[in-house]
Amino acid sequence: MRNSLADVVAAGLRVLDAQGLENCSMRRVAAELGVQPSALYHHVPNKQSLLALMADEIVLGVGPRVTAAGAAAGDPRRLCVDLREAMLAVRDGADVVATATAFRLGRSRVEDSLAQLVGFDGARTLLLFTFGHAQSTQTHRQAAALGALVDIADPAVAADAGPAAPGEPEGVDVTRPVAPISDPAADLDASFGRGLDIILAGLAAAARPARTALPVR
Repeated sequence: MRNSLADVVAAGLRVLDAQGLENCSMRRVAAELGVQPSALYHHVPNKQSLLALMADEIVLGVGPRVTAAGAAAGDPRRLCVDLREAMLAVRDGADVVATATAFRLGRSRVEDSLAQLVGFDGARTLLLFTFGHAQSTQTHRQAAALGALVDIADPAVAADAGPAAPGEPEGVDVTRPVAPISDPAADLDASFGRGLDIILAGLAAAARPARTALPVR
């Protein structure tokens, strides 16, 4: 049976989730479908177009909430939270969506929704922050899964901490205990929320009309 465009996009997402963006090639997507790579070009002209369709699929459920009365409830903060969660649900999802948006591929439906709420510049600022934070989060999670994160409170790490700080006496023991820091993974969601609040507060302040100073008598 001949594959549809939806089949090709679904296969691309499976390859992405299994092997990451770096290894998500047209050849591997074709192999996932059991066809020759040339068969994919009946549906998409190139890999970039396929990635754009994959990005659209990743963010498919992201959009304004609809109230009981049928009206769209505009909440830019909720949109950004939903967008980040959708990207984090797929391996390298943030890279795919950010790349598609940067090259103006796909429909940019989320950006259009944000622009209606906070203007074009506000939407771009929120998107760039959301993309960057999601990409950083995915990198951290992948590093943690590979055991590549270093605990700076580990005595073995402290022993390689280098020379003592300026002003410390010669012969100071550089293997002294290092104060542990909180696990960054525990604060990633909270830091994203704080960043959104800062940006939205700035946008709200910029939208308020400037007060005219009263003359001093």
